[in-house]
Amino acid sequence: MKDLYLTIESPARGQFRDKGSRFIAFAFPVNEEEEIKQRIDGLKKEYHDARHHCFAWRLGADMERFRVNDDGEPSGSAGKPIFGQIQSRGLTQILVVVVRYFGGTLLGVGGLIRAYRSATSAALESAVVVERKVEDQIILKFEYPTLNRVMKTIKDLDLQFESQQFDMDCSITLRVWKRHIPALMKRVSEIEGCSASPG
Repeated sequence: MKDLYLTIESPARGQFRDKGSRFIAFAFPVNEEEEIKQRIDGLKKEYHDARHHCFAWRLGADMERFRVNDDGEPSGSAGKPIFGQIQSRGLTQILVVVVRYFGGTLLGVGGLIRAYRSATSAALESAVVVERKVEDQIILKFEYPTLNRVMKTIKDLDLQFESQQFDMDCSITLRVWKRHIPALMKRVSEIEGCSASPG
């Protein structure tokens, strides 16, 4: 299982024109399908007078979840070339939507493939690519007397807090980089009365 992946830091856009047709590409970092749907719906509303809203997206560090959509363009002429640009840069957790305004002249399948690829490439070239860690949520449960040992473990492994609750029975929710989970589990097993479970 990969524990690092490449995505874009923030939304980016690019543009390509051919024979009067305008192709505006929007690239977004995304985390889930619901967010993807909202982004696409938002662009359809904002650019409601455009002829097509074609897109491709990919999710997950393993890059296994993806979808392409030609939105009425000839099959394979829009979604696939958009996705090809995502693939060639090794990106995931990303959505690219290309909005097309028809200029009155048909471009043919080859012309469309070039246009959608070029617009996507322009957007991705203007984006900042970042490397992200695959993190899991881990909940530690322990009794108050062991608090110091638990906090030392968290500090030693440089882990990120999400939430905490200190009582006689305490719990801390952490974001843990996948490659640090085995070390955390080992340390936790050495603290009496402390347990770790996925969030």
